[in-house]
Amino acid sequence: MHSDGYITDIIPDLIELGLDAVNCQIFCMGTKNLSEFRGKITFWGEIDRQHLLPYGSRKDIENAVKSVYENLWQDGGCIAQCEFGIGARPENIEAVYSTWDNIRR
Repeated sequence: MHSDGYITDIIPDLIELGLDAVNCQIFCMGTKNLSEFRGKITFWGEIDRQHLLPYGSRKDIENAVKSVYENLWQDGGCIAQCEFGIGARPENIEAVYSTWDNIRR
C-alpha cells in the first residue's frame, strides 16, 4: 500500500488486515513514532527528499538513515529507498548509500 499522508493512527488496522508492507512518508510521521510497529509491518519509505536531501548536511543524512535503521529495521522490515530529483545534492545521495552500507557491515 502507498500513502503520502499521515497514517500513523490507522497502521494497527492495516496490520490487523494483514498488510505486509506500506510505502509511506516515514519522516512526516517520525521514525520514532513508527517504531512501535517495527517487526509487525514492513516500512517502505525514503529519506526526506523535500528537506534533507536538498538542504541537509552529511551528518543530517547519516542521522536520518540511522534513525530509519534503529527504529524500523528488525530482521528486515524496512525497504531502504532513496528517491531524488531536482534540488537533491549529489553528496547527500552518496551519504545515504554509504551510511546504509556502513550500517549493514
